Amino acid sequence: MKNIHHEFAYQSRELGAQIEDTLGEPPDRKSYAIVIKSLIGEFASGSELDDVNLLSFALADYLRFDDPAGLLAQCEHYDKGDALKVVGMVSCADEDANKALTAVCNSNPELARKAIITSFLFKNPKRWVQEDNSLEALQQEEDGAKDEEDDLASGQDIAHLFDAHDD
Repeated sequence: MKNIHHEFAYQSRELGAQIEDTLGEPPDRKSYAIVIKSLIGEFASGSELDDVNLLSFALADYLRFDDPAGLLAQCEHYDKGDALKVVGMVSCADEDANKALTAVCNSNPELARKAIITSFLFKNPKRWVQEDNSLEALQQEEDGAKDEEDDLASGQDIAHLFDAHDD
């Protein structure tokens, strides 16, 4: 995948799922805008939310990627990178979103770097997404499915999973 760190790929896909879930079916753009505005307000006020996906979610529609090639080059390592360099590769015309980005850059530059790259990958999938049908990728996908199945332990109370009509 063009040297994209697997965690960035994962975060980008998660961002897409989160956006779809928030929009709903049929898409409710008004509720979506309210959620985004609320998140931007939280980050702009200096909230200590340390979540790449939430910051990506808040900023994805507002970021302009001024140096796509440079951002793509920064996708190789998830846990290390040049946060100031990455921040310099984007701009943000919306005043509130820019405040949120600036606040996070000042308090947690690594979070800002990861969120910018995640947003970039989400907004530019044709630059990096290739269907990976290798045995290793399929094994990782299968392992992830097993982990989800293991979330309910034997004997755990599962009554809350059913509605009042015992469906």
